[in-house]
Amino acid sequence: MKKLVVILVSLLIAGGCAGEKQETAENKLPAGGSVDEEAGQVAEVASGLQSPWSIDRYGDTFYVSERGGTIAEIGPDGAVRRLDAGLSAPLSGAAEAGLMGFVLKPGFGESGEAYAYYTYQGDSGPVNRIVTLRRDDAGWQETEIHLDMVMSGPVHHGGRLALSPDGTLFATIGDRQDPGTAQDPDSLNGKILRSNEAGEFEVYTMGHRNPQGLAWDENGVMYATEHGQSANDELNRIEKGRNYGWPVIQGTEQREGMERPLATSGDEETWAPSGLAYHSGLLYAGALRGEAVLVFDPGTGSLIRKIEGYGRVRDVFADGDSIYFITNNTDGWGTPRQGDDRLMEIRHPGNG
Repeated sequence: MKKLVVILVSLLIAGGCAGEKQETAENKLPAGGSVDEEAGQVAEVASGLQSPWSIDRYGDTFYVSERGGTIAEIGPDGAVRRLDAGLSAPLSGAAEAGLMGFVLKPGFGESGEAYAYYTYQGDSGPVNRIVTLRRDDAGWQETEIHLDMVMSGPVHHGGRLALSPDGTLFATIGDRQDPGTAQDPDSLNGKILRSNEAGEFEVYTMGHRNPQGLAWDENGVMYATEHGQSANDELNRIEKGRNYGWPVIQGTEQREGMERPLATSGDEETWAPSGLAYHSGLLYAGALRGEAVLVFDPGTGSLIRKIEGYGRVRDVFADGDSIYFITNNTDGWGTPRQGDDRLMEIRHPGNG
């Protein structure tokens, strides 16, 4: 894979960079939708979700994991059916913990199986686990544990699951608010993991603080979003075996053997980026603290657009001609409005 040589030239501060296009609450209708020639049409698909975390889709049904341990199934009419995930351990009560990553397995139509990532309460504190869930007529049930006993902390659980274009499962693990773990080769914390052919997880990259988004472009290039410390949030191009610097470097700092981000929020702005999707040459990142869908040009690292007006955005999903995102205003950090949380659709998004 060719080494990344282009980084964000200008730090993105609160006022935005030159040429950045913003779609704000003034020209969006959070409960219904609006039309913008560049952003596309934004419309509500479903409402009444409860701290949603991950989006996936099979046929006409969306599957959305919720931190409280449920999976919301959303039909084409927007009706929400909420089912218990059937987890085998009690969820942790730590901040930001719960049922997080969720992705349907290839062949879901026949097997009814999905991967899930959750933080449960172990004997000595929060613990992360990756499992298989199976959906049958009775609901969901945990059937297999793939990774267990990954210690977590009061925050920074990571939690994202994603399948690469060839169907390989990847997972992000946070540093459990213990920065030194990110540089410890014997710890899985602060890492992006890949499942190998034997079904075992191995470290793919290290030096991460709290990565929560993964996506691939049409050429198989991998990208990830990562929470910085009080700003310096990152969008990274991910290459196997690389060290992404935390906590030794952050933002635009440099150190031999460590990677600088493709884009960073800089010292003055916080995005708190979460889910990530690739669509038609652009990357779409959900921003929690930034309360927007951030649209990046992966070739230059430029932030070219913000789609705002819906509050905290946890995950983004690309499918066909549309981008979908979920708000996360009911997670204890946001300001819920009537109908929150929501699954929203951006129809025919522009190309920047």
